[in-house]
This record gives sequence, C-alpha cells and structure tokens, in this order.
Amino acid sequence: MTPPVFIFVGHSNAGKTTFVERLIPELTRRGKKIATIKHAHHTVQLDTEGKDSWRYKAAGAALSVLVTTNALQLVANAESGREPLQLAGRFLGEADLVLAEGFSRSPGPKIEVLRRENGKPPRCAVKDGLIAIVTDCPEVYPELPHFALDDFSALADFLLRQA
Repeated sequence: MTPPVFIFVGHSNAGKTTFVERLIPELTRRGKKIATIKHAHHTVQLDTEGKDSWRYKAAGAALSVLVTTNALQLVANAESGREPLQLAGRFLGEADLVLAEGFSRSPGPKIEVLRRENGKPPRCAVKDGLIAIVTDCPEVYPELPHFALDDFSALADFLLRQA
C-alpha cells in the first residue's frame, strides 16, 4: 500500500530541509511512522566502489540492500519510477506518511516554504498541486492555508487531516 506523500518545495535556502527536519518529531510524537525522500540535483555516490554491495549492483542486480546491526541501505536502479508517489509505493509501504523534498515538477500535493528574505517569487502554483504555504508572506496565495515558519504543530494537524 502506498502511504500519503506530501512534497515540500521552495527555492534554495528557503528552509525546506530544516522545516521538514523539525516537522518529523511532531508527527512521530503523534505515533506516525515517517519516511522521507530527498531529490538531489547533482550526482551522489550511494555506494562504495569495490565493496560487496557495489559489486552486486555492478554485476547487474536491480536492487542491493546493505544491512548492518542498526540500519540498512537500499541501492536500486532508477531508470524510471523517480516520482515521489512511485518511490513511496515501491519502497516505503510501511510508512504512515512520506515527506518528500524537491520534486517541484512532480505530481502530488505540495507545500511551499517561502521566505520574504530570499526575495524570490513562489516556485509552484495551485495548478502544480500546491495545497499550502509555509511562509512569512501572508499576501502570497491568500486562498491557500498559511503556516508560520515555526508552526510545526499546525502543519502536522493539516497533513494528518489531508492524509
């Protein structure tokens, strides 16, 4: 089963990661199991060349999981299925809620983090799936629910009602 996915968007340095990082404890206090998906615009090395899990992938494994005593890492082919909803359905079924960051062009409900000090317009519009805004700019999208840049409790309430 695919858990509900909410996509946090915004310009660089708007505070998306910090906001999501501080929202997670609020949701987990409410008994929710949270998963996250982060979109990186640059190449990141996910495995160490020459190590066993890297060798399995290099040999053609579509998925490789490295399991330690307290964590696991999954490395999978991603030629297709890179959208948050697809990823959540494929890998994150045990989560109650998925918070994705980035993915501004992907389908799905979006919450934009927008700071006046950045001096940039909103990255997304209602037609792009924008359902709420975390901001200090009350004049932007007045038709949408607004949340203060530090109001994690109110946004958690909103997300749980939407889920």
